Amino acid sequence: MKFRFIAVACLTLLSLKSFSRDKKFYIFICFGQSNMEGNAKIEAEDTTAVDSRFQLLQAVDCGDKGRIKDNWYRAVPPLARCTTGLTPADYFGRTLVANLPENIRIGIINVSVAGAKIEIFEKDSYQSYLATAPGWMKSIAAEYGGNPYGRLIELAKSAQKAGVIKGILLHQGESNPNDTLWTKKVKGIYDNLIKDLNLNPKKVPLLAGELVNADQDGACAAMNKIIATLPQAVTNSYVISSAGCPCSRDHLHFTAEGYRLLGKRYGEAMLSLLGYKLTQTAKL
Repeated sequence: MKFRFIAVACLTLLSLKSFSRDKKFYIFICFGQSNMEGNAKIEAEDTTAVDSRFQLLQAVDCGDKGRIKDNWYRAVPPLARCTTGLTPADYFGRTLVANLPENIRIGIINVSVAGAKIEIFEKDSYQSYLATAPGWMKSIAAEYGGNPYGRLIELAKSAQKAGVIKGILLHQGESNPNDTLWTKKVKGIYDNLIKDLNLNPKKVPLLAGELVNADQDGACAAMNKIIATLPQAVTNSYVISSAGCPCSRDHLHFTAEGYRLLGKRYGEAMLSLLGYKLTQTAKL
């Protein structure tokens, strides 16, 4: 009787687990530096008409916005830390919900650190990088428990209880200009994400956006040549063009218009990978 009770209890728990996990809730991991964190001022049009099917798993406490970390909210920007701006993830999500069946929801996780090299996400060596980082960067990392990669994994595992991870979005490189080892480093981080989250790399693509393009006199546009080679290092990876995406005066960050256009392109690429065609355009 005792063993029968245990068996029934285990089956019940498994049943509850499968019931609570919605296979139609598509989760996307976002990470990088300031352009993924969001640098442009959030405008009125960015906070209105955000579909309830587009959700954010809050990474940090934002009391002034009524958000508590580790909880899901409608994905009204900011989608990273409390004082960050518009990010490609905003219109990535909007593009997906506008074109996917109404029974599919989209969830975003965003852990990004302004000004940081890709090394800040290296699982086994981030401490040595942060040790020499400026105080303001350490303060950002501290909002993620001092370990941005670890926080990313923590959030992703929580999200896996609610839905299914369908892709990874990256925007980084301004702090690694001319770094010929960048693709190798990104591959190491991607491989760790796949392993630590028990994902199938064939089913979880990596989408990496170009930096501000040469056609906008991008300050780091030369790095795009290195980013273009990422698919040679990560088989299931795709590069998102930034051509024509307007930038701010520093020629490092995009304007709100630029983020909307770049985010839409991330969304279009993911729709194609999911087997869907673009039928509606998210408001730009």
